[in-house]
Amino acid sequence: MKDRVLVVGPSWVGDMVMAQTLFKSLVSTRPNVTIDVMAPAAALAVTTRMPEVDRSILFEMGHGELRLLYRHQFAKSLESYQQAIVLPNSVKSALVPLFAGIGTRTGFLGEMRYFLLNDIRVLDKQRLPRMVDRFVALGDERSPTEIIYPELELDLKNQEECLARLDLDLERPVLSICPGAEFGESKKWPEEHYASLANFGIEQGMQVWIFGSPRDDMVARQICDGIKRQELCHNLAGKTTLLDVVDLMALSRLVVSNDSGLMHIAAAVGSETAVLYGSTSPAFTPPLTQKVKIISKQLSCSPCFKRTCPLGHKDCLNKLEPRRLFPVVENVLRRAS
Repeated sequence: MKDRVLVVGPSWVGDMVMAQTLFKSLVSTRPNVTIDVMAPAAALAVTTRMPEVDRSILFEMGHGELRLLYRHQFAKSLESYQQAIVLPNSVKSALVPLFAGIGTRTGFLGEMRYFLLNDIRVLDKQRLPRMVDRFVALGDERSPTEIIYPELELDLKNQEECLARLDLDLERPVLSICPGAEFGESKKWPEEHYASLANFGIEQGMQVWIFGSPRDDMVARQICDGIKRQELCHNLAGKTTLLDVVDLMALSRLVVSNDSGLMHIAAAVGSETAVLYGSTSPAFTPPLTQKVKIISKQLSCSPCFKRTCPLGHKDCLNKLEPRRLFPVVENVLRRAS
């Protein structure tokens, strides 16, 4: 008998990377399972680098949109599934599995979804403190005993093409920095701090690649403007697709990032990673890798989990000095040599 599962995926890139823990768990515990994932374009692309996913299904829906007719038509276009696992906790996210008539509809109770789901889990935050614990628990009701970390596949041909198209080389080890954060300003380390770190890395013999979306281009330009040897700073913000980032970031000797989706990609491609935490906490959505250094001021007012600093100073990141990262750079280079 076929064991076909539809996963209603998250809309954020970082969350989708973490969702691979569920896909890996399903494959390891249900040998005949076939996993299809539906999600908006922004997060869906990364699933094409997950060997556990059979089909990546585009769900053209913006944040907060209801569009009942589209959801109904979308549901009727789906194939037959034995189970749907709904990762988001909203009412809207549970509508497509209901409209599609999927027999088992699994998810946390969330926004009082009594009539939309029929395999309802009640979230115990103490037993499942991290997002990945909760994802895996939706595939197996027992407390997850082992989380298999995400691991994104690389496309080496695309990697070579990106190096040529963007005029990049590997003569110097790469220090990649990710200064953006979709959640808001409260998660962003200042541009001048990134520039100071970049200058130190270049002094140690590195080059700098800056990753981000088109909206991060201005921030990336400001960082490049603060770098003494600008020929060694490559602003890639807006010049790459998400899958290009996956392939290029794997070439990094070190990735320094805000708490963002790109941080999770860095961890999932095996790069040495240093993550700057201010308004958020690694307790809930940590980078899933053993090769990570967490950098934080650990102020009494953080984590606040606000999009902008409620106190107006953002000391949790503004006062997180670049020199805190200098030993990380030195240690990475020392281990490589």
